[in-house]
Amino acid sequence: MFVNGRSYGVKGYAFPRLGMEGRYGNYPDRAKVTRTTADLHLTWDVPYEPGILTAVGIKDRKIVATTEVSTTGEPAAIGLSADREFISADRRDVAHLTVQILDDKGRVVPNADDAITFGIEGEGSLLGVDNGNPESHEDYKSNLRKAFNGLCLAVVQSTGRAGRIRVTAASPTLKSASVIIATSM
Repeated sequence: MFVNGRSYGVKGYAFPRLGMEGRYGNYPDRAKVTRTTADLHLTWDVPYEPGILTAVGIKDRKIVATTEVSTTGEPAAIGLSADREFISADRRDVAHLTVQILDDKGRVVPNADDAITFGIEGEGSLLGVDNGNPESHEDYKSNLRKAFNGLCLAVVQSTGRAGRIRVTAASPTLKSASVIIATSM
């Protein structure tokens, strides 16, 4: 684990091998419990400082994975993406749109909670919105949703006509974004 290039040590684990005790065929009670990998995680306590946190995974003395997390700036723009470019114009098909609150370098701001207003034009309607916050009491059928941990979601449904759906996500202090989804019979 590294914080701004400074190492905070190496940690590892070995999956426990439970075997017989005392005599042949005598397994302890702990060996009879279903084993999982739920406890196979590592933690570090490091002092906070802005910058880059880097985790490096090593197996057999070779680097097999590296992940970095950077301190973000203030929210500056909305990122909007759809899980599909085309949906059927059958009044049942839907597309899921993910909203990300981004800083000026395009990184998701993990503590952003800006209110996002959705606008729909064309052959679709806004079916619902969500943000994953279990404590939120906002209306799922509204066109307004606060981001939670820098994210929120909109679900758009097709009408019975072929065409295009333009979805816009806007917030008073952020650069807005839009995406187009095509509908066909």
